[in-house]
Amino acid sequence: MYTKKQMVEVEIIDLGDKNQSFGRLEDGISIFVQGPAAVGDVVKAEIFKIKKKYLVARYKGLVKPSPHRTDPICRYFGLCGGCKWQHMEYTEQLRLKRKQVQDALEHLGGFEGIECDDCIPAPSLFGYRNKMDFSFTDLRYLTPDEMDIAPGDHEKPLDFALGFHAPGCYSKAIDIDHCDLSTEEMNITLNTVRAFCLKHKEALPIYSTHSHTGELRNLMVRHGGNTGEFMVNLVTSTHNAELMGKLSATLQEALGDKLTTFVNNITSAKNTVAFGEKEFVLYGPGYITDRLGDYTYRISANSFFQTNSIQAEKLYIQILEAAQLKPTDIVYDLFCGTGSITLFASSHCKKVLGVELVESSVNDARENAKRHDIDNCEFIRLDLKDIKHIRKDMADFGAPDVVITDPPRAGMNPKAVQALREIAPPVIIYVSCNPASLARDGQMLCEEGLYKLVSCQPIDMFPQTNHVESVARFEKV
Repeated sequence: MYTKKQMVEVEIIDLGDKNQSFGRLEDGISIFVQGPAAVGDVVKAEIFKIKKKYLVARYKGLVKPSPHRTDPICRYFGLCGGCKWQHMEYTEQLRLKRKQVQDALEHLGGFEGIECDDCIPAPSLFGYRNKMDFSFTDLRYLTPDEMDIAPGDHEKPLDFALGFHAPGCYSKAIDIDHCDLSTEEMNITLNTVRAFCLKHKEALPIYSTHSHTGELRNLMVRHGGNTGEFMVNLVTSTHNAELMGKLSATLQEALGDKLTTFVNNITSAKNTVAFGEKEFVLYGPGYITDRLGDYTYRISANSFFQTNSIQAEKLYIQILEAAQLKPTDIVYDLFCGTGSITLFASSHCKKVLGVELVESSVNDARENAKRHDIDNCEFIRLDLKDIKHIRKDMADFGAPDVVITDPPRAGMNPKAVQALREIAPPVIIYVSCNPASLARDGQMLCEEGLYKLVSCQPIDMFPQTNHVESVARFEKV
Protein backbone atom coordinates (compact mmCIF):
# COMPACT_ATOMS: atom_id res chain seq x y z
CA MET A 1 0.00 0.00 0.00
CA TYR A 2 1.21 3.49 -0.86
CA THR A 3 0.22 6.71 0.89
CA LYS A 4 0.33 10.38 -0.08
CA LYS A 5 3.55 12.18 0.92
CA GLN A 6 5.39 8.85 1.01
CA MET A 7 8.98 9.09 -0.27
CA VAL A 8 10.15 6.48 -2.77
CA GLU A 9 13.25 5.82 -4.88
CA VAL A 10 12.83 4.92 -8.54
CA GLU A 11 14.96 4.60 -11.67
CA ILE A 12 13.73 6.71 -14.57
CA ILE A 13 13.32 4.63 -17.73
CA ASP A 14 11.48 7.06 -20.02
CA LEU A 15 10.25 10.65 -20.32
CA GLY A 16 6.69 11.85 -20.85
CA ASP A 17 4.80 15.07 -21.53
CA LYS A 18 4.55 18.10 -19.26
CA ASN A 19 7.93 17.69 -17.55
CA GLN A 20 7.09 14.18 -16.35
CA SER A 21 9.32 11.11 -16.32
CA PHE A 22 8.39 7.46 -15.93
CA GLY A 23 9.64 4.52 -13.89
CA ARG A 24 8.53 1.34 -12.14
CA LEU A 25 8.82 0.58 -8.46
CA GLU A 26 10.10 -2.79 -7.21
CA ASP A 27 6.58 -4.25 -7.10
CA GLY A 28 6.06 -3.30 -10.76
CA ILE A 29 3.66 -0.39 -10.25
CA SER A 30 4.14 2.52 -12.65
CA ILE A 31 5.08 5.93 -11.31
CA PHE A 32 5.15 9.30 -13.06
CA VAL A 33 7.57 11.82 -11.58
CA GLN A 34 7.16 15.55 -12.11
CA GLY A 35 10.43 17.47 -12.22
CA PRO A 36 13.91 17.61 -13.80
CA ALA A 37 14.81 13.94 -14.19
CA ALA A 38 16.79 12.26 -16.97
CA VAL A 39 16.54 8.72 -18.33
CA GLY A 40 18.87 6.60 -16.21
CA ASP A 41 18.56 8.75 -13.08
CA VAL A 42 17.67 7.16 -9.76
CA VAL A 43 15.58 9.81 -8.01
CA LYS A 44 13.83 10.43 -4.74
CA ALA A 45 10.16 11.35 -5.21
CA GLU A 46 7.17 12.21 -3.02
CA ILE A 47 3.84 10.61 -3.93
CA PHE A 48 0.91 13.03 -4.21
CA LYS A 49 -1.61 11.11 -6.33
CA ILE A 50 -2.61 7.45 -6.08
CA LYS A 51 -4.48 5.72 -8.91
CA LYS A 52 -5.42 2.07 -9.39
CA LYS A 53 -2.69 1.39 -11.94
CA TYR A 54 -0.12 4.12 -11.33
CA LEU A 55 1.23 6.76 -8.95
CA VAL A 56 2.16 10.40 -9.51
CA ALA A 57 5.00 11.95 -7.52
CA ARG A 58 7.14 15.10 -7.31
CA TYR A 59 10.89 15.02 -7.85
CA LYS A 60 12.66 15.65 -4.53
CA GLY A 61 16.25 14.88 -5.25
CA LEU A 62 18.87 12.90 -7.14
CA VAL A 63 20.10 9.60 -5.67
CA LYS A 64 22.26 8.46 -8.60
CA PRO A 65 22.79 10.49 -11.78
CA SER A 66 22.23 9.17 -15.27
CA PRO A 67 25.30 8.91 -17.52
CA HIS A 68 23.40 11.31 -19.83
CA ARG A 69 22.98 14.01 -17.15
CA THR A 70 24.86 17.32 -17.40
CA ASP A 71 24.87 20.55 -15.39
CA PRO A 72 22.35 23.17 -16.59
CA ILE A 73 23.82 26.63 -17.14
CA CYS A 74 20.64 28.64 -16.40
CA ARG A 75 20.12 30.02 -12.90
CA TYR A 76 16.35 29.67 -13.37
CA PHE A 77 16.45 26.00 -14.39
CA GLY A 78 13.70 24.03 -12.65
CA LEU A 79 11.54 27.13 -12.15
CA CYS A 80 11.01 28.40 -15.71
CA GLY A 81 8.93 26.24 -18.01
CA GLY A 82 11.18 26.75 -21.02
CA CYS A 83 14.48 24.82 -21.03
CA LYS A 84 13.27 21.63 -19.38
CA TRP A 85 16.04 19.52 -20.93
CA GLN A 86 19.10 21.60 -20.09
CA HIS A 87 20.18 18.87 -17.66
CA MET A 88 20.58 16.27 -20.46
CA GLU A 89 23.41 15.79 -22.94
CA TYR A 90 22.46 16.94 -26.44
CA THR A 91 22.84 13.48 -28.01
CA GLU A 92 20.30 12.21 -25.49
CA GLN A 93 17.95 15.08 -26.31
CA LEU A 94 18.06 14.11 -29.99
CA ARG A 95 17.40 10.45 -29.21
CA LEU A 96 14.39 11.31 -27.07
CA LYS A 97 12.96 13.74 -29.62
CA ARG A 98 13.01 11.09 -32.32
CA LYS A 99 11.41 8.67 -29.83
CA GLN A 100 8.64 11.18 -29.08
CA VAL A 101 7.65 11.33 -32.74
CA GLN A 102 7.97 7.58 -33.25
CA ASP A 103 5.92 6.78 -30.13
CA ALA A 104 3.17 9.25 -31.05
CA LEU A 105 2.80 7.81 -34.55
CA GLU A 106 2.66 4.25 -33.24
CA HIS A 107 0.63 4.62 -30.03
CA LEU A 108 -1.60 7.63 -30.80
CA GLY A 109 -1.86 7.42 -34.58
CA GLY A 110 -1.86 3.63 -34.89
CA PHE A 111 0.75 3.69 -37.67
CA GLU A 112 2.74 0.52 -38.20
CA GLY A 113 5.93 -0.13 -40.14
CA ILE A 114 7.05 3.52 -40.16
CA GLU A 115 10.53 4.23 -38.83
CA CYS A 116 11.34 7.90 -38.23
CA ASP A 117 14.78 9.02 -39.37
CA ASP A 118 17.29 10.29 -36.82
CA CYS A 119 16.53 13.78 -35.55
CA ILE A 120 18.50 16.45 -37.44
CA PRO A 121 20.62 18.36 -34.88
CA ALA A 122 20.94 22.13 -34.44
CA PRO A 123 24.36 23.83 -34.70
CA SER A 124 23.61 26.36 -31.92
CA LEU A 125 22.39 25.03 -28.57
CA PHE A 126 21.93 28.46 -26.93
CA GLY A 127 21.12 31.97 -28.14
CA TYR A 128 19.31 30.60 -31.18
CA ARG A 129 15.83 32.10 -30.78
CA ASN A 130 14.82 34.97 -33.07
CA LYS A 131 11.69 35.78 -31.08
CA MET A 132 10.96 35.99 -27.35
CA ASP A 133 7.74 36.90 -25.58
CA PHE A 134 8.08 38.15 -21.99
CA SER A 135 5.03 38.66 -19.76
CA PHE A 136 4.25 41.41 -17.26
CA THR A 137 2.42 40.37 -14.09
CA ASP A 138 1.51 42.14 -10.86
CA LEU A 139 2.38 39.00 -8.87
CA ARG A 140 6.04 38.00 -8.82
CA TYR A 141 6.74 34.28 -8.59
CA LEU A 142 8.97 33.61 -5.57
CA THR A 143 11.81 31.13 -5.74
CA PRO A 144 12.10 28.59 -2.90
CA ASP A 145 14.90 30.70 -1.38
CA GLU A 146 12.62 33.75 -1.31
CA MET A 147 9.62 32.06 0.29
CA ASP A 148 10.87 32.60 3.86
CA ILE A 149 11.85 36.24 3.37
CA ALA A 150 9.57 38.83 4.97
CA PRO A 151 7.59 40.83 2.36
CA GLY A 152 9.36 44.08 3.18
CA ASP A 153 12.81 42.58 2.90
CA HIS A 154 12.66 41.45 -0.74
CA GLU A 155 15.18 43.08 -3.07
CA LYS A 156 12.64 43.22 -5.90
CA PRO A 157 9.03 44.44 -5.65
CA LEU A 158 6.47 41.70 -5.17
CA ASP A 159 3.86 43.44 -7.36
CA PHE A 160 6.00 43.64 -10.49
CA ALA A 161 7.53 40.97 -12.71
CA LEU A 162 8.70 40.80 -16.29
CA GLY A 163 9.72 37.38 -17.49
CA PHE A 164 8.30 33.92 -17.95
CA HIS A 165 5.45 32.08 -16.27
CA ALA A 166 6.30 29.12 -14.10
CA PRO A 167 4.67 25.91 -15.43
CA GLY A 168 0.91 25.95 -14.76
CA CYS A 169 1.10 29.35 -13.03
CA TYR A 170 -0.32 31.96 -15.39
CA SER A 171 -1.12 34.64 -12.81
CA LYS A 172 2.54 34.97 -11.76
CA ALA A 173 5.84 35.34 -13.60
CA ILE A 174 9.48 34.76 -12.69
CA ASP A 175 11.22 38.14 -12.84
CA ILE A 176 14.24 37.16 -14.93
CA ASP A 177 17.17 39.30 -16.05
CA HIS A 178 18.64 36.86 -18.56
CA CYS A 179 17.61 33.99 -20.83
CA ASP A 180 20.25 31.74 -22.37
CA LEU A 181 18.11 31.07 -25.44
CA SER A 182 17.89 34.82 -26.13
CA THR A 183 20.38 36.96 -27.98
CA GLU A 184 22.40 39.65 -26.22
CA GLU A 185 20.14 42.37 -27.65
CA MET A 186 17.06 40.62 -26.29
CA ASN A 187 18.50 40.50 -22.77
CA ILE A 188 19.60 44.17 -22.93
CA THR A 189 16.05 45.09 -23.99
CA LEU A 190 14.49 43.02 -21.21
CA ASN A 191 16.43 44.87 -18.52
CA THR A 192 16.08 48.28 -20.17
CA VAL A 193 12.29 47.99 -20.44
CA ARG A 194 12.00 46.66 -16.88
CA ALA A 195 13.95 49.61 -15.47
CA PHE A 196 11.88 52.10 -17.51
CA CYS A 197 8.55 50.58 -16.49
CA LEU A 198 9.53 50.51 -12.80
CA LYS A 199 10.56 54.16 -13.02
CA HIS A 200 7.14 55.03 -14.53
CA LYS A 201 5.17 52.53 -12.47
CA GLU A 202 2.29 54.87 -11.64
CA ALA A 203 1.69 55.86 -15.26
CA LEU A 204 2.27 52.30 -16.54
CA PRO A 205 0.53 49.91 -14.14
CA ILE A 206 0.60 46.23 -15.02
CA TYR A 207 -2.53 44.80 -16.61
CA SER A 208 -4.47 42.60 -14.18
CA THR A 209 -6.27 39.52 -15.52
CA HIS A 210 -8.56 39.73 -12.47
CA SER A 211 -9.72 43.36 -12.59
CA HIS A 212 -9.00 43.82 -16.32
CA THR A 213 -7.36 47.16 -15.61
CA GLY A 214 -3.82 48.36 -16.19
CA GLU A 215 -1.49 48.91 -19.12
CA LEU A 216 1.56 46.65 -19.38
CA ARG A 217 0.89 43.26 -20.95
CA ASN A 218 3.80 41.81 -22.95
CA LEU A 219 7.26 42.62 -24.22
CA MET A 220 7.94 40.87 -27.51
CA VAL A 221 11.32 41.06 -29.25
CA ARG A 222 12.36 39.77 -32.68
CA HIS A 223 15.90 39.36 -34.00
CA GLY A 224 16.74 38.58 -37.62
CA GLY A 225 18.96 35.53 -37.23
CA ASN A 226 20.64 36.10 -40.60
CA THR A 227 20.31 39.90 -40.90
CA GLY A 228 20.83 41.13 -37.34
CA GLU A 229 17.81 43.44 -37.59
CA PHE A 230 16.07 43.91 -34.23
CA MET A 231 12.48 44.75 -33.25
CA VAL A 232 11.00 45.70 -29.89
CA ASN A 233 7.23 45.49 -29.47
CA LEU A 234 5.60 46.60 -26.22
CA VAL A 235 2.02 45.38 -25.89
CA THR A 236 -0.21 47.62 -23.77
CA SER A 237 -3.89 48.38 -23.23
CA THR A 238 -3.71 51.94 -24.57
CA HIS A 239 -1.15 54.13 -26.33
CA ASN A 240 0.60 56.77 -24.23
CA ALA A 241 2.42 58.79 -26.89
CA GLU A 242 4.58 60.77 -24.46
CA LEU A 243 5.84 57.75 -22.49
CA MET A 244 6.31 55.59 -25.58
CA GLY A 245 8.41 58.39 -27.08
CA LYS A 246 10.58 58.44 -23.96
CA LEU A 247 10.92 54.65 -24.02
CA SER A 248 11.89 54.81 -27.69
CA ALA A 249 14.71 57.23 -26.85
CA THR A 250 15.80 55.01 -23.95
CA LEU A 251 15.93 51.94 -26.17
CA GLN A 252 17.91 53.79 -28.85
CA GLU A 253 20.42 54.83 -26.21
CA ALA A 254 20.72 51.30 -24.79
CA LEU A 255 20.89 49.46 -28.12
CA GLY A 256 22.42 52.03 -30.43
CA ASP A 257 22.41 51.06 -34.10
CA LYS A 258 21.37 47.51 -33.14
CA LEU A 259 17.75 48.70 -32.81
CA THR A 260 15.91 48.55 -36.14
CA THR A 261 12.36 49.37 -35.05
CA PHE A 262 10.20 49.94 -31.96
CA VAL A 263 6.43 49.52 -32.08
CA ASN A 264 3.65 49.73 -29.51
CA ASN A 265 0.79 47.28 -30.08
CA ILE A 266 -2.40 47.92 -28.12
CA THR A 267 -5.20 45.49 -27.34
CA SER A 268 -8.45 45.44 -25.39
CA ALA A 269 -8.54 41.65 -25.12
CA LYS A 270 -9.15 40.19 -21.67
CA ASN A 271 -6.15 37.89 -21.90
CA THR A 272 -2.36 38.14 -22.06
CA VAL A 273 -1.79 37.02 -25.65
CA ALA A 274 0.86 39.26 -27.24
CA PHE A 275 -1.23 40.19 -30.26
CA GLY A 276 -2.21 43.77 -30.96
CA GLU A 277 -5.41 45.16 -32.46
CA LYS A 278 -3.72 48.43 -33.42
CA GLU A 279 -0.07 49.34 -33.87
CA PHE A 280 1.90 52.56 -33.38
CA VAL A 281 5.37 52.79 -34.92
CA LEU A 282 7.70 54.83 -32.71
CA TYR A 283 11.01 54.18 -34.42
CA GLY A 284 12.12 52.62 -37.69
CA PRO A 285 9.94 51.07 -40.41
CA GLY A 286 7.68 48.98 -38.13
CA TYR A 287 9.07 45.66 -39.35
CA ILE A 288 12.34 43.75 -39.70
CA THR A 289 13.64 41.39 -42.35
CA ASP A 290 15.34 38.02 -42.11
CA ARG A 291 16.97 35.88 -44.76
CA LEU A 292 16.49 32.17 -45.40
CA GLY A 293 18.45 30.74 -48.29
CA ASP A 294 18.07 33.04 -51.30
CA TYR A 295 15.04 34.85 -49.88
CA THR A 296 14.63 37.85 -47.60
CA TYR A 297 11.39 38.07 -45.63
CA ARG A 298 9.57 41.05 -44.19
CA ILE A 299 8.37 40.28 -40.64
CA SER A 300 5.87 42.44 -38.74
CA ALA A 301 5.17 42.27 -35.02
CA ASN A 302 2.15 39.99 -35.35
CA SER A 303 3.42 37.83 -38.21
CA PHE A 304 4.43 34.19 -37.83
CA PHE A 305 8.00 33.28 -38.67
CA GLN A 306 10.01 30.21 -37.70
CA THR A 307 11.68 30.82 -34.32
CA ASN A 308 15.10 29.43 -35.22
CA SER A 309 16.37 31.04 -38.44
CA ILE A 310 19.32 28.71 -39.00
CA GLN A 311 17.30 25.54 -38.48
CA ALA A 312 14.40 26.94 -40.51
CA GLU A 313 16.55 26.67 -43.64
CA LYS A 314 17.21 23.00 -42.90
CA LEU A 315 13.51 22.47 -42.21
CA TYR A 316 12.51 23.98 -45.57
CA ILE A 317 15.05 21.84 -47.39
CA GLN A 318 13.48 18.79 -45.75
CA ILE A 319 10.02 19.98 -46.83
CA LEU A 320 11.18 20.28 -50.45
CA GLU A 321 12.83 16.85 -50.33
CA ALA A 322 9.65 15.31 -48.92
CA ALA A 323 7.42 17.11 -51.47
CA GLN A 324 9.46 15.99 -54.51
CA LEU A 325 8.01 18.87 -56.52
CA LYS A 326 7.84 18.81 -60.30
CA PRO A 327 7.84 21.87 -62.62
CA THR A 328 4.19 21.19 -63.49
CA ASP A 329 2.93 20.95 -59.88
CA ILE A 330 0.36 23.29 -58.34
CA VAL A 331 1.08 23.67 -54.61
CA TYR A 332 -1.07 24.94 -51.74
CA ASP A 333 0.73 26.20 -48.61
CA LEU A 334 -1.67 26.22 -45.66
CA PHE A 335 -0.90 28.30 -42.54
CA CYS A 336 1.69 30.05 -44.72
CA GLY A 337 2.50 32.92 -42.33
CA THR A 338 4.78 35.42 -44.09
CA GLY A 339 5.14 33.08 -47.06
CA SER A 340 8.53 31.63 -46.16
CA ILE A 341 7.73 28.08 -47.28
CA THR A 342 5.69 29.41 -50.20
CA LEU A 343 8.65 31.30 -51.63
CA PHE A 344 11.01 28.38 -51.04
CA ALA A 345 8.70 26.14 -53.07
CA SER A 346 7.99 28.66 -55.84
CA SER A 347 11.07 27.95 -57.95
CA HIS A 348 10.43 24.18 -57.91
CA CYS A 349 6.85 24.11 -59.21
CA LYS A 350 4.37 25.80 -61.54
CA LYS A 351 2.72 28.02 -58.91
CA VAL A 352 1.87 28.22 -55.18
CA LEU A 353 -1.21 29.43 -53.31
CA GLY A 354 -0.48 30.59 -49.75
CA VAL A 355 -3.36 30.50 -47.28
CA GLU A 356 -3.21 32.41 -43.96
CA LEU A 357 -5.66 33.93 -41.44
CA VAL A 358 -3.59 36.81 -39.98
CA GLU A 359 -3.94 39.88 -42.19
CA SER A 360 -0.50 41.32 -41.37
CA SER A 361 1.09 38.00 -42.33
CA VAL A 362 -0.75 37.97 -45.68
CA ASN A 363 0.43 41.52 -46.36
CA ASP A 364 4.00 40.57 -45.45
CA ALA A 365 3.79 37.47 -47.67
CA ARG A 366 2.67 39.53 -50.66
CA GLU A 367 5.42 42.06 -50.01
CA ASN A 368 7.99 39.25 -49.71
CA ALA A 369 6.97 37.81 -53.08
CA LYS A 370 6.98 41.26 -54.66
CA ARG A 371 10.47 42.15 -53.43
CA HIS A 372 11.83 38.97 -55.06
CA ASP A 373 9.91 39.50 -58.33
CA ILE A 374 8.14 36.18 -57.83
CA ASP A 375 4.99 36.11 -59.91
CA ASN A 376 3.86 32.49 -59.47
CA CYS A 377 2.66 32.95 -55.87
CA GLU A 378 -0.72 34.18 -54.69
CA PHE A 379 -1.87 34.70 -51.11
CA ILE A 380 -5.38 34.67 -49.68
CA ARG A 381 -6.71 35.39 -46.20
CA LEU A 382 -8.84 32.50 -44.95
CA ASP A 383 -9.70 30.88 -41.64
CA LEU A 384 -8.78 27.26 -42.23
CA LYS A 385 -11.68 26.14 -40.06
CA ASP A 386 -13.68 27.28 -43.10
CA ILE A 387 -11.38 25.66 -45.66
CA LYS A 388 -14.45 24.57 -47.64
CA HIS A 389 -14.61 28.19 -48.86
CA ILE A 390 -11.40 27.57 -50.78
CA ARG A 391 -13.45 25.91 -53.53
CA LYS A 392 -13.77 29.15 -55.51
CA ASP A 393 -10.03 29.77 -55.27
CA MET A 394 -9.42 26.21 -56.43
CA ALA A 395 -11.57 26.82 -59.48
CA ASP A 396 -9.58 29.94 -60.36
CA PHE A 397 -6.11 28.76 -59.29
CA GLY A 398 -6.32 25.07 -60.10
CA ALA A 399 -6.56 21.96 -57.92
CA PRO A 400 -3.40 21.19 -55.90
CA ASP A 401 -0.97 18.41 -56.72
CA VAL A 402 0.77 18.93 -53.38
CA VAL A 403 -0.54 20.50 -50.17
CA ILE A 404 1.92 21.67 -47.53
CA THR A 405 0.31 22.29 -44.16
CA ASP A 406 2.18 23.79 -41.20
CA PRO A 407 -0.45 24.23 -38.46
CA PRO A 408 0.10 25.61 -34.95
CA ARG A 409 0.83 23.33 -32.02
CA ALA A 410 -2.82 22.34 -31.56
CA GLY A 411 -2.88 20.94 -35.10
CA MET A 412 -5.59 21.32 -37.70
CA ASN A 413 -9.25 21.82 -36.96
CA PRO A 414 -11.09 18.51 -37.67
CA LYS A 415 -13.23 20.35 -40.23
CA ALA A 416 -10.07 21.43 -42.04
CA VAL A 417 -8.74 17.86 -42.05
CA GLN A 418 -12.03 16.61 -43.47
CA ALA A 419 -12.04 19.33 -46.14
CA LEU A 420 -8.48 18.38 -47.04
CA ARG A 421 -9.62 14.78 -47.47
CA GLU A 422 -12.38 15.99 -49.79
CA ILE A 423 -9.93 18.07 -51.83
CA ALA A 424 -7.80 14.90 -51.93
CA PRO A 425 -4.48 16.14 -53.33
CA PRO A 426 -2.09 13.34 -54.40
CA VAL A 427 0.50 14.39 -51.78
CA ILE A 428 0.21 16.09 -48.38
CA ILE A 429 3.30 17.31 -46.54
CA TYR A 430 2.43 17.81 -42.87
CA VAL A 431 4.90 20.01 -40.96
CA SER A 432 4.38 19.59 -37.23
CA CYS A 433 5.72 21.05 -34.00
CA ASN A 434 3.65 18.62 -31.92
CA PRO A 435 3.96 14.83 -32.40
CA ALA A 436 0.56 14.24 -30.77
CA SER A 437 -1.35 16.52 -33.18
CA LEU A 438 0.60 15.06 -36.12
CA ALA A 439 -0.46 11.56 -35.07
CA ARG A 440 -4.08 12.59 -34.54
CA ASP A 441 -4.45 14.53 -37.79
CA GLY A 442 -2.47 11.90 -39.69
CA GLN A 443 -4.80 9.19 -38.45
CA MET A 444 -7.80 11.22 -39.66
CA LEU A 445 -6.20 11.75 -43.08
CA CYS A 446 -5.60 8.01 -43.43
CA GLU A 447 -9.11 6.88 -42.40
CA GLU A 448 -10.75 4.41 -44.78
CA GLY A 449 -7.39 3.94 -46.49
CA LEU A 450 -7.55 7.26 -48.34
CA TYR A 451 -3.93 8.17 -47.55
CA LYS A 452 -0.85 6.38 -46.29
CA LEU A 453 2.07 7.76 -44.27
CA VAL A 454 5.25 7.25 -46.27
CA SER A 455 8.00 8.98 -44.27
CA CYS A 456 8.65 11.17 -41.24
CA GLN A 457 11.76 13.26 -40.54
CA PRO A 458 12.23 14.88 -37.09
CA ILE A 459 14.35 18.03 -36.85
CA ASP A 460 15.45 19.87 -33.73
CA MET A 461 14.38 23.51 -33.87
CA PHE A 462 14.46 24.04 -30.10
CA PRO A 463 17.53 22.63 -28.29
CA GLN A 464 17.29 22.35 -24.47
CA THR A 465 13.49 21.91 -24.70
CA ASN A 466 11.22 18.92 -25.21
CA HIS A 467 9.81 20.36 -28.45
CA VAL A 468 10.54 18.78 -31.82
CA GLU A 469 9.55 19.61 -35.39
CA SER A 470 8.85 16.93 -37.98
CA VAL A 471 8.08 16.67 -41.70
CA ALA A 472 5.72 13.86 -42.73
CA ARG A 473 4.75 12.82 -46.27
CA PHE A 474 1.27 11.37 -46.91
CA GLU A 475 0.38 9.90 -50.30
CA LYS A 476 -3.09 9.28 -51.67
CA VAL A 477 -3.68 5.55 -52.08
